[in-house]
Amino acid sequence: MKSRTLLIIVLLLLVCPLVFSQGGNGTPPPPAQQPPPQLPVDGGLVALVVAGLFYGIKRTLKKK
Repeated sequence: MKSRTLLIIVLLLLVCPLVFSQGGNGTPPPPAQQPPPQLPVDGGLVALVVAGLFYGIKRTLKKK
């Protein structure tokens, strides 16, 4: 009995969203808006790495 109840609950959780997602009036959705201009994600990353290297070298030489 417990496994049957679990099976029914799982089937309902899987089938209900599928049934409701099939609704509509047959027309496709409107086209998406233009995306924002793409900006470089790693702009200035090279400068940050170089600055970190110089800082690390400076700290290492200062310790000795």
